[in-house]
Amino acid sequence: MATWLHDPAPGRPCTIIGEVAQAHDGSLGMAHAFIDAIADAGGDAVKFQTHFADAESTPGEPWRKRFSPQDETRYDYWRRMEFTEAQWVGLKRHADERGLLFLSSPFSQRAFELLARIGVAGWKIASGEVSNPQILRQAARTGQPVMLSTGMSDLAEIDRAVAVVRESGAPLAVMQCSSIYPCPPEAVGLNALQLFRERYETAVGLSDHSAKIYAGLAAATLGVDVIEVHVTLSREMFGPDVVASLTTGEFGQLVEGVRFIEGIRANPVDRTAVTASAAPLRDIFMKSVVAERDLPAGTVLAPEHLALKKPGTGIPPSELDGLIGRRLRRALARDALLSLDDLEPVA
Repeated sequence: MATWLHDPAPGRPCTIIGEVAQAHDGSLGMAHAFIDAIADAGGDAVKFQTHFADAESTPGEPWRKRFSPQDETRYDYWRRMEFTEAQWVGLKRHADERGLLFLSSPFSQRAFELLARIGVAGWKIASGEVSNPQILRQAARTGQPVMLSTGMSDLAEIDRAVAVVRESGAPLAVMQCSSIYPCPPEAVGLNALQLFRERYETAVGLSDHSAKIYAGLAAATLGVDVIEVHVTLSREMFGPDVVASLTTGEFGQLVEGVRFIEGIRANPVDRTAVTASAAPLRDIFMKSVVAERDLPAGTVLAPEHLALKKPGTGIPPSELDGLIGRRLRRALARDALLSLDDLEPVA
């Protein structure tokens, strides 16, 4: 299926991205396991993050949250997350084999150059890189789609980043993101999707850290173009993003739900007429005017003579009032459906 990232045009189905980030904890085998799990769950794309400690950070970088007893510093942690170029090539090949678009966010010039060499389906710019015009400009100049996360930026900074990308005319999706892990419902900010759509006249996306499927499903009802969620194989896994992630089973539910919602949105129901599928059901479930008891010929119908019962193949309830005062031309047994042929003509 050609989603927005396959072919960034209006009206394309939403691209659903499974974000691995550092959930592999430096294990190449685990990184490959995530590719299979995301593919099996029906995702459209797998996304990693490409880190080179000495190219993006200093040894003095503080911890966002100290979680790793085996890493003395945040810098040490980034070093442990590094893969070689050959290993990245293998991950890309595996994603291709499983029918997934391959993405990874670059966090340095070296990372960008490596990803450009091995090939990505587009560029997801992390919230911390929105103020980096060098990365933005280089990504846009490839002509590939750029997905711009906004979790740490105000509108003025987003305006500048959008302007940089638009200099090259690359397809753009502006992603609503709240950099809170996990993100509570009051901070998800789905209202920003319409704000971004109107302000920038571009595709929009949701980068969600709520660890629930609900925000993504709600975004789908609003016609979002991209949904990105962190994924974990189990909530018992190690790492800083597990608390903000969906399990792969929940990710599969999200994918199924988004596609169901897209089917709804693509097929509006005409409520001005009874649908063809409902017509046979009317005969079964609707009601008709029937004789409440045995009625002899000549009976002048009063309310106590008539009842409303299924099936709906006779005179409909909406015509009941007009039958009062009419005279029967033939006898009716109890529960017999009344027809106009049973009535004397109106004088």
